[in-house]
Amino acid sequence: MLIAASMALILVGLYTPWLKQVRQQLNFLAVPFYQVTDIPHRLGEWGSSAFASEKDLRAENERLKIEVLIYQRKQQQMAALAAENVRLRQLLNGKDMLQDKVLIAELMGVSPNPLSHVVMINRGSREGVYEGQPVLDAFGLMGQVVEVDEDSSRVLLISDSTHAIPVQVNRNGVRAIAEGTGDLNRLSLRHVSINADIREGDILVSSGLGERFPVGYPVAEVEQVVRNSGQAFARVVARPMARLDRSRHVLLVFDTHTQPVDQTPSSSSASSAAAH
Repeated sequence: MLIAASMALILVGLYTPWLKQVRQQLNFLAVPFYQVTDIPHRLGEWGSSAFASEKDLRAENERLKIEVLIYQRKQQQMAALAAENVRLRQLLNGKDMLQDKVLIAELMGVSPNPLSHVVMINRGSREGVYEGQPVLDAFGLMGQVVEVDEDSSRVLLISDSTHAIPVQVNRNGVRAIAEGTGDLNRLSLRHVSINADIREGDILVSSGLGERFPVGYPVAEVEQVVRNSGQAFARVVARPMARLDRSRHVLLVFDTHTQPVDQTPSSSSASSAAAH
């Protein structure tokens, strides 16, 4: 009897508006219950979404890192090309000041011996290179060719301790001998009289004596002059004008007065490679 009465009340509440207010109150109380019971489902969806988003972000982050490295490498290459372009322009400007025929060469290697200032260039007898040939960069005299192969040559730098070159002060013509010291940034002048008119800042150029280097090539700038009253000679230190430790492209000078006749570059390859 009680069960029948309960079923009747439920049917009345569902299909008649008499218990509408009670039903609304019951729905209001049931909402938090539904929300609580739905938490695991929502947590699962959020976790899946968050995991997928993190995975996508990590993948995109890795891709962007790779792109940044690629662009940085391209930027470095462009900077290196721009710097090389500047050096070549400087070298060509230096060529315009020379009256002799010249050939542009590139450094291939440097002697591993720290006591030997020798570099290798990519020009040889095939292009008419000869021993004793002067080598310059855009700023001054670098040295001379001491060994020639068919496609390469070795150049002794003016900073080598075994190298010496006759020079003169560009300001007044005072002559001296500039010797290498084994330091790329320092030359020493031999047997300079204590009364010689040489000052700091003077430019030293090749004098042409010895007929190895033509006259007037920039060699060094005087940095220090020390005169002691108790000594017969002054101590003079000069800095090479050429960038001995960084020049990559050089000029080989074909001087008609110093070049051997039997080694004159006459082949079409040499004439096409040499600049006038």
